[in-house]
Amino acid sequence: MTARNALVTGGTGGIGTAIVEKLASLGHRVATNYRDEAKAKAWQAKMKDKGFDVAIVHGDVSDFESAAALVKGAEAAIGPIDILVNNAGITRDGTFHKMSPKQWHDVIATNLDSCFNVTRQVIDGMRERKWGRIIQISSINGQKGQYGQANYAAAKAGMHGFTISLAQENAKFGITVNTVSPGYIGTDMVMAVPEEVRAKITAQIPTGRLGRPDEIAYAVAFFLPDEAAWITGANLSANGGHYMGW
Repeated sequence: MTARNALVTGGTGGIGTAIVEKLASLGHRVATNYRDEAKAKAWQAKMKDKGFDVAIVHGDVSDFESAAALVKGAEAAIGPIDILVNNAGITRDGTFHKMSPKQWHDVIATNLDSCFNVTRQVIDGMRERKWGRIIQISSINGQKGQYGQANYAAAKAGMHGFTISLAQENAKFGITVNTVSPGYIGTDMVMAVPEEVRAKITAQIPTGRLGRPDEIAYAVAFFLPDEAAWITGANLSANGGHYMGW
């Protein structure tokens, strides 16, 4: 595979780290964003110990101007962005009748607005170079919904709507746009859930286990080669059979 320049938003999290490692292991130059410098530098050092030289750039993807500065910094570090993985995301759960405007807007801004804020900075360059890969990391809960997550499910469903529209607009420019929708993954956040709750979740998954971050990274990597150039506007469910919509 040709070495490309990749930006992974939210790359210091559980799934994000696995994606960063996968892309770097394939020979791509990788950058990610951070908001907490001390934590990011510690993460970067761990990556270096594993043999991955990852650029880190300050940037808040929920803010358009900050996203512009982020992309500018990433391109200064690794070059024009060829691969964008919109992975950054947060949860602010609560039943809708008790949900505050802040809970709603924070999730929409970080999970959905960020797709516009960051992608808008790289799309012109991809169109000029006639090559690009854009991948949204959505969620099983954007497909089936989830009690207490009206904000999160709305944002994650919106990400795939973004994908299929952008895919149509940019196919003739050699740019593919796809979505990966993970199920429940054994990240630190999920593993912090009480064991009895995790057991109930796992019991609903046909494979009988939580997913691994590296399995989501593999799904992302599937869309990257030139051999995947005819796959665009797709949503790849990676959930162990937990949800089988089509």
